[in-house]
Amino acid sequence: MLLFRKLLDWKRMGKGPEITLEAGQTAPDFRMELVDGGSRSLEEVLSNGPALVAFYKVSCPTCQLTLPYLERLQGGGLQIFAVCQDEADRAQEFSEVFEVHLPNLLDRADEGYPVSNSYGITHVPTMFLIEPDRRISWTWTGFHKRQLEGLAQRAGKPIFRPTDNVPESKYG
Repeated sequence: MLLFRKLLDWKRMGKGPEITLEAGQTAPDFRMELVDGGSRSLEEVLSNGPALVAFYKVSCPTCQLTLPYLERLQGGGLQIFAVCQDEADRAQEFSEVFEVHLPNLLDRADEGYPVSNSYGITHVPTMFLIEPDRRISWTWTGFHKRQLEGLAQRAGKPIFRPTDNVPESKYG
């Protein structure tokens, strides 16, 4: 009972665990800096159509597996944005090492990860497909081959090649 009260107190103070947003819910607005300069709001992103927003950390092995595959969906029927929970220089290094050239937004630790908290991120990678009306139409945490193949169908681009050695799933 004491632990439950402590969790409630943390939640009221904005420090506690949140529940990750689900399909059907409305995506909270945001404005984040781009690693390459400038910034983007959710409204600006969605003015160009549906967007996949993928939260990640540089040190996460499942993120290192997932984001290069998401890179393959660029130029399809979806915009794809990576949201890094690390510093800009680490995000840039990740992009170079893993050859991921997605627009990279920063959700800063020194600001308390405001966007991650508003989306209820508890693990990475966590991905949200957001429609132009801000409705979340798909979400997933971790790597799951079939889920990503379904996302690829929506994007109209293949995500896996016959020569890829892809696990069925891997969780962050």
